[in-house]
Amino acid sequence: MTEISASVLTVEKENAIRTFYNLETGKINYFHIDVMDGKFVEKDTTELMKDYALTISHISNLGLDVHFMVENVEEFIDEYAMLEPEIMTFHIEATKEEERTKNAIEEIKRAGSRVGISISPDTKLDEIKPYLNLVHMVLVMTVIPGKGGQQLIPETLEKVKELKNYIDENNIDIDIEVDGGINAETAGKAVESGANILVSGNYLINAENIEEAVAKLK
Repeated sequence: MTEISASVLTVEKENAIRTFYNLETGKINYFHIDVMDGKFVEKDTTELMKDYALTISHISNLGLDVHFMVENVEEFIDEYAMLEPEIMTFHIEATKEEERTKNAIEEIKRAGSRVGISISPDTKLDEIKPYLNLVHMVLVMTVIPGKGGQQLIPETLEKVKELKNYIDENNIDIDIEVDGGINAETAGKAVESGANILVSGNYLINAENIEEAVAKLK
C-alpha cells in the first residue's frame, strides 16, 4: 500500500490549523516537516517548521516525517527528539564521513524514531549503499532540495528503479520515499519505479478536495 506524507512547507500560517485538520481527515499517513537551515540549502525554515511540528504534535495522532536539510544534523536530531517523530531523515551530503553518518543513524534510533537517509539528484546510490542495512527508509529527492513547487526531474526515477532492484536483490527490508513534484500525474510513475511513500505538498494543499487528492496519489 502506498503511503502519503503531506509536506507542510507551503502551508500559510493563518490557515495552518484548518489545513492540518483537512490533511489528516483526508487520510494522509504522515506530516512531512521540511527543516532547512539556510546553509545546506538557501532557505531557512527552522522556526516555522518547529512551530508547525509542535502544533501538529498537539492536535494530531499522525506521525511526523521529519526531513533535515541541514548541515548540523546532530543538533537538529536532539532538537526534534522530544517530539518523538515517526521518522527522522538526514542527507548523506551533510554527514559525508562514515563515522558521522553511522553516529547520526544511532542517535535517531536512540531517540526512538525510524531512520531515513536522503540523497539529492546529483548524488550516486553508491554513497548510501553501505548504510542500507542500518536504516529504515531511503528518501530519494526528485527535485533539487530547498524549494517547494518544483517539477519532478524524470531522471531521478531511474535512481528509484536502481535502488529498488538493489534492495530486492540483496533482500533488504526498507521503504523508498520520493520527494518533489509529486502529483496525480507523477505519483503512478514514482510507484512503478519502486517508491512506496510519496511526499506531496502543493498538490494536496491546493486541492479543492484533499481526500480525493490523497486517494488519487494512493
